[in-house]
Amino acid sequence: MGERRQLFEALVHAHSSELYRYAFWLCGQDALAQDLVQQTYLRAWRSLDALRDDVAAKSWLATILRREHARLYERKPMPAVDLDGVELRDDAPGPEHLGEDAVLRAAIARLEPKYREPLVLQVLGGYSCSEIAAQLGTSESAVMTQVFRARQKLRAMLDGRDTEASPHGLR
Repeated sequence: MGERRQLFEALVHAHSSELYRYAFWLCGQDALAQDLVQQTYLRAWRSLDALRDDVAAKSWLATILRREHARLYERKPMPAVDLDGVELRDDAPGPEHLGEDAVLRAAIARLEPKYREPLVLQVLGGYSCSEIAAQLGTSESAVMTQVFRARQKLRAMLDGRDTEASPHGLR
C-alpha cells in the first residue's frame, strides 16, 4: 500500500496545476474546476493499477478529467424551458468591454470541439501531438491538422474575418 500511495502522491504533485488549468478551461468556474480535479483524482486512485506506464500518466489523468466533465452534464439534465414569445437579447459585453484574455477565451469557446480540444490540450496542457492523439483516439497527423486549423480560425475571428455570427461581438 505504501508504494501505491507514493505513486499517487507523485502524480498529484506533478499534475495538479495542469489538471486544474485544463478543468478551468473546460468549465470556466473555479469551484467546479477544483471539484473536477478532485473527482479525477478519486477515479484515478480507484483505478491506479490500470496505469502501466508512468510516462502516460498525464494523458491518462487528462482523459479521466475530460470524462468527468462530460459526466457532469449527464448527471444534470438541463430543464426544458418554453421560449415561445420570449424576446431574447444579447447581454454579452462586446470586445471593447473585455480584456484581451476574455476576447481570446470567447474566441476559443466558439471553436468547434474538434478544433478546440486539441488546441487547449496543446497550449494549456503542454501535451505533445502524440499524447493528444492518444487521448482523443485519433492520429498525430489529424491532431496537427486540427491545431493548425484551430489557429487559423482563431486568427480569422480575432482579425475580423469570421463569417459566423458572434454572440460575443467577435467578427
